[in-house]
Amino acid sequence: MSSITSVGPRTLADALPGGLVRNIALIAGSALFVGLTAQVKIVLPFTPVPLTLTTFAVLLCGAVLGGNRAALSLGLYAALGIAGVPWFSGQTSGWWFASFGYILGYVAAAYLVGRLAERGGDRTPLRTAGLMVLGNLAIYAAGVPWLMAFLGADLGQGLLLGVIPFLIGDAIKVALAAGLLPATWALVRRGGKDR
Repeated sequence: MSSITSVGPRTLADALPGGLVRNIALIAGSALFVGLTAQVKIVLPFTPVPLTLTTFAVLLCGAVLGGNRAALSLGLYAALGIAGVPWFSGQTSGWWFASFGYILGYVAAAYLVGRLAERGGDRTPLRTAGLMVLGNLAIYAAGVPWLMAFLGADLGQGLLLGVIPFLIGDAIKVALAAGLLPATWALVRRGGKDR
């Protein structure tokens, strides 16, 4: 005796039709999206780390794409930026600058957020907020040590320069994602019922 059950999409990207071509387009398009958001840059005079929209884009890409596609997308973003594509913050490229560790953290954060989203971590506002906080922590876990090594700073200085100035912005981004992702899932579910 067997039964056929309908399994919904694991991620928002899975709600889109297509296979390999869709995945390639999503990976490349998400890398481009992150590169574009990196150009929204506010220089803070007291830290070498700029304020950008990149972390928000990275975490959204993670949740929308799922772990593997998101890691490939952010890996592509990092690799092309290292190779010379000027799409890091302020149209820079390469790897030897104070905030490069955050770019490395993007890959890990996108994968982590994506894997948790595949398990439903982006379906409710509270779970989405938790997901985004974990993603931010992954970015800081790579970015702050790199910043400290680059500047020869201790942990206190690393936190003062690489975390504290960004907490209010992070809270705003978490709140936006906590509203946006569950609302998008509601639209996907409603669209599936209308068919």
